[in-house]
Amino acid sequence: MLTNLRLRNFRCFEGVSVDIGPAFNLFLGANGEGKTTILEAACVLLRLQSQRSSSLVPVIQISKKFFEVRGRFEEHELEFRFSALRRRVKFDEIEQRTLREYLRIGRVVSLANADIELVRGGSEGRRRYLDFLGAQIDGSYRPALRAYERALRARNTLLKSPVPRAREVAAYDPPLIEHGRVLLRLRAELTEMLAPLAIHAYQHISAGREKFELRFLPGASDDFGSDLERSHSESIRLRQTIVGPHRDDLELIVDHLPAPQFASEGQQRTIALAMKIAQAETLKKSREGKAPLLLIDDIFGELDHERRNALLDN
Repeated sequence: MLTNLRLRNFRCFEGVSVDIGPAFNLFLGANGEGKTTILEAACVLLRLQSQRSSSLVPVIQISKKFFEVRGRFEEHELEFRFSALRRRVKFDEIEQRTLREYLRIGRVVSLANADIELVRGGSEGRRRYLDFLGAQIDGSYRPALRAYERALRARNTLLKSPVPRAREVAAYDPPLIEHGRVLLRLRAELTEMLAPLAIHAYQHISAGREKFELRFLPGASDDFGSDLERSHSESIRLRQTIVGPHRDDLELIVDHLPAPQFASEGQQRTIALAMKIAQAETLKKSREGKAPLLLIDDIFGELDHERRNALLDN
């Protein structure tokens, strides 16, 4: 468990230290006093990424050049220092050249009012949901994702040039295919694990009144290489890579209808909550019953009595 958290130049905090007790910890305060920031710092310390932002640059306090977060988790001292130019990670006071040892320690699930965007929002948020989980249970996930994103950025930069050259664009196909296949497989496997857990949680919360389904929609077929080759001309015309894991999505269905378009707000919140419960259950199973750290950010006011009880039960 996390027993201490120390922040420097982290959003609204120039410097603060927080001692954390076992079981539930409740942070009270007025709006803008930093309750959400403390939860974000816990996530950044354990996962080296924010649950609120895809970039860590906005986390640096205004007018400062870096932030630092330290803490003690399961008898280990963790430290993460980040600037726009460099990041430094220490595990038990030893600077780490690779992240595998550091990242294997902490498992996190974050719940917030904005989770409803998992249903309402675009596919990017649902991919982030899978990625945040995948990186915590499979050591090959994060490297594959980073390598795929690098190759995709380079390929799309060429496609956006005034006169894209097919041969230069195709030079990025091998790394895109290599790492893309890994991502497609891992995300499909994740969805297989998540779907029954999310469906069970939804049924429990809704008292079985509605049928919920969750399916993986891959952005490419099993033959990703052929898909990429066939799409070259169209990708050049549209100036972007049109097939691949960056187009993956999750299909969310309630009573045979697409949830983003047809589900009520209550149903959408139930789906989002069920998906986060499934995330926590998947992490628990991956660690032989050891529960992840739950970061719950002011969501109870948006949940009715049944959903609050379902969350606490799980």
